[in-house]
Amino acid sequence: MEFNKRTVLWIVFAISLIVLWNNWMVANGKQSLFSAQPPAQVAQQTKPTDVPAAAQPGSAAVPGAPAAAATAVPGAPAAPAAPASQIVTVTTDVVKVDIDSVGGVIKRLELLHYPDHFDKTKNQVLFNVNGPSVYLGQTGLIGTSAAGVLPNHTTPFTVKSAQTTLGGNNQAQVVLEAEQGGVRLTKTLTFRKGDYLVGVRHDVTNISAAPVQPSIYLQLQHDGNKPATDSWFMPSYTGPTLYTDADKYQKLTFEEIEKGKADHSTKADNGWVAISQHFFVSAFIPADKSPRDIFTKKIANNLYAIGTVQSLGTVAPGATVSNDTRLYSGPQDEQILETITPGLELVKDYGMLTVIAKPIFWVMTQLHSMLGNWGWTIVALTILIKLAFFPLSAAGYRSMAKMRVVTPKMQAIRERYKSDPAKMQQATMELYKTEKINPLGGCLPILVQMPVFFALYWVLQASVEMRGAPWILWIQDLTQPDPFYILPVIYAVSMYITTKLNPQPTDPVQAKMMLFMPIAFSVVFFFFPSGLVLYWVVNNILSIAQQWVITRKFETAAAK
Repeated sequence: MEFNKRTVLWIVFAISLIVLWNNWMVANGKQSLFSAQPPAQVAQQTKPTDVPAAAQPGSAAVPGAPAAAATAVPGAPAAPAAPASQIVTVTTDVVKVDIDSVGGVIKRLELLHYPDHFDKTKNQVLFNVNGPSVYLGQTGLIGTSAAGVLPNHTTPFTVKSAQTTLGGNNQAQVVLEAEQGGVRLTKTLTFRKGDYLVGVRHDVTNISAAPVQPSIYLQLQHDGNKPATDSWFMPSYTGPTLYTDADKYQKLTFEEIEKGKADHSTKADNGWVAISQHFFVSAFIPADKSPRDIFTKKIANNLYAIGTVQSLGTVAPGATVSNDTRLYSGPQDEQILETITPGLELVKDYGMLTVIAKPIFWVMTQLHSMLGNWGWTIVALTILIKLAFFPLSAAGYRSMAKMRVVTPKMQAIRERYKSDPAKMQQATMELYKTEKINPLGGCLPILVQMPVFFALYWVLQASVEMRGAPWILWIQDLTQPDPFYILPVIYAVSMYITTKLNPQPTDPVQAKMMLFMPIAFSVVFFFFPSGLVLYWVVNNILSIAQQWVITRKFETAAAK
């Protein structure tokens, strides 16, 4: 038996070392020990600007609209050589975007107020086509035309006008135009001061002699790689999400799309489609009351899309039809998202404990409005939670104090009946009855509080408001690990003190294991966000004070 207990201790120690090494590797950009292979590359033979056939109405069909032609009409003259790509860079007070004249696509979107996770001298980038990652928002036309393929996100556009900085009206606007398939498509992108919403307007003019039936598609492409910021202890979600009034918020995975098992709404006249990731989201928000089809599709190896297709009806020769859409690409700021469109705030994922987490975050925002510092907000919230559960925790500490007082008696019973476990158990239960001790009394308060603890974990994990937010001195980002491991060390010390205040196990091996646990947990906390560790440190310090007062009271009474 003694050998088995020591073996368990060595196994726990070995696992802790492995976890420590793995997280050091991940934190330094190395390959995780728990990952079978490096992130997959997007298929080289398929460029991110290629029109994915599956994103066309042939797969997400507009009712009554035939599939779009994949190639030009047979016998039509060869298309002229594509002009060189022109990049238009627009800079506002919150974003910097590069717009490619080929397709009128935003090929890079930089958030000026959010530094990169790894390199603080750079900014967070959402839309991007560099390296193995692909993340793009694309729009274009598909439908029937005797003259050939309609303008899409691979069509060369001409830059008609470009206001690259905010003007006197606090907005910047880029207008691009393309003629193809007997249709002129004018795409207007509007950027506004302090706003992550991009206005996307499409004006479709039929310049042919026959009616056309165009449809407009809006799609977001993304590779299926795991985020580089993920760690074994702190995983995050990246994938397609959508919302409709009928089916509410729906969260998908790239794996489901890969296997053809992505079950989601396919028709609606409201809602939005998005690619969500840790702290950020990009969403196409079509005009309300506009019928659309919703699709998800694998575009190429490790490249996926979610989007919508809307019919623009029949456009007579010389007529023009317009469509207004909004593209949000920015932080998952709950207060901002709630004002944009119903359900968009749900991309801030609190997990299964949303009903508890949302009120906790509301309390935190009220505290932050008074304190102005998210670190002190966490401290204040911890105090409030401790006060709310004071009666429960006090009952638990009283139970543990009683157990601590009778520990010598329990040790005596153990020695007396060490060869007869049945009598030992009977004598122990009689002792509990005599001393009016509930052996589970110290566990119940902890179990009751666990949902709150987990909800707070998800609040701190999901809140972009705390990304890059400092506390004091060496803590300059509450969502990043403590760079000098000071908080984990304080946590280990507080856990050690708590262990000494608790009733000591009569089994010496168990007692040594209890002393070892603070070290194991502090090692795990080396790679937890400092905001989470701060919460546990403050909680432990308050618990030590409360437990010490109650324990001293019972020990003084027992000594009389």
